[in-house]
Amino acid sequence: MIKISKLLISLLLVFIIITPQKTLANEKLKIGLLIPLSEDNQEIGQQIIKTVRMAINDINNEDIEIIVKDTKSDPNSTLKSAIELKNENVKIVIGPVFYKNLVNLGEVEDLIFLSLTNKTIDLPKNVISAGVNSTSQLNTIKKFLELNEIKKTIFLLPELKYEAEIKKGLENSRLKTKKIFEYDTEPTKLTKQIEKITNYRIRKQNLEDEIKRLEQSDDPNKEKKIKQLEKRYTLGKVNFDSVVIADFDESLKSVVTSLLYSDVSPNNKYFISLNQWFNESLIQEESLQPMYYPSINKKNWENYKDLFYKKFKKYPNHLSLLSYDLVGLIYYLSFKNNFLTTDIEKLFKDESSFKGKIGIFDIKNNEINHRLNFYKIEKNQTTEIF
Repeated sequence: MIKISKLLISLLLVFIIITPQKTLANEKLKIGLLIPLSEDNQEIGQQIIKTVRMAINDINNEDIEIIVKDTKSDPNSTLKSAIELKNENVKIVIGPVFYKNLVNLGEVEDLIFLSLTNKTIDLPKNVISAGVNSTSQLNTIKKFLELNEIKKTIFLLPELKYEAEIKKGLENSRLKTKKIFEYDTEPTKLTKQIEKITNYRIRKQNLEDEIKRLEQSDDPNKEKKIKQLEKRYTLGKVNFDSVVIADFDESLKSVVTSLLYSDVSPNNKYFISLNQWFNESLIQEESLQPMYYPSINKKNWENYKDLFYKKFKKYPNHLSLLSYDLVGLIYYLSFKNNFLTTDIEKLFKDESSFKGKIGIFDIKNNEINHRLNFYKIEKNQTTEIF
């Protein structure tokens, strides 16, 4: 029964968009938008406003009202704007964008905030993280490992401020790992740590010993064998078949480079990372490939980017696409609840699913997780695995 109801959700969404629904007693569905419109991050806020308007146009219901407030990327300003939204009878808010601005929102108990952050630890009770969190990403990685019967996985975790989030995701996803290694992102320390993790020095010594043994042997083919060995850096296997690297950008590249230096190659071990948002620099780094990672629906993301550029002559960031889906999610849940906004907390407590452009949202107990796709970068191209 649950599977049938989830299947109907995407069909229901189509119905909602095509057939405008009247809110109860023609009362407007008020959605607050709490975003940065000044200071350093105003461009993000402006993109979100444009995207939310695109979503409203697609839903085609005049009884949806968006009320926009500026956070100024500051916790105190965020609280002040949230109180203003409450005074305007708003019950549900998209935003804030940044985790640091959530700290005071527990004081505005009558509002529910769908924050665009992917951080889930120490949130006020009335804040729901709607970003692509670590649990969603690691659930997807777990699915890939199980489908391919990959059993010996090591997990490389940088000693950074998001370390606790990753550990929470590991616990929630129950991803089985052979061992978790924490590493320092400083290059010299990193190289030494990767050498230790991969038993590089022992394997290098094995190679040197084997070459010496052959040199002193009577083997008639020893010259040929020595030449083959001299092309290698080590001799001996590592005790894992896949490595998950919880890192990004240049730091991720440094880890992979250290693995390559330690004679561990993505050609014979699975190199898996967290969501890279189709990072173009990774696609161009063929030496790091093949590389695998979870992410949102690539086709929908590219279609949205093209449409946004056509309208506004700028390319959007991924947060704006999330805001598009959150408008649809709020509208869908409100529709299910006959637009009764008095019991707004109930909307996100009951188990339900919603198919957005990013992918499928799973909602339960005031938490949102995402069912993501899984991708492979190889030969400078990104291919969908599932």
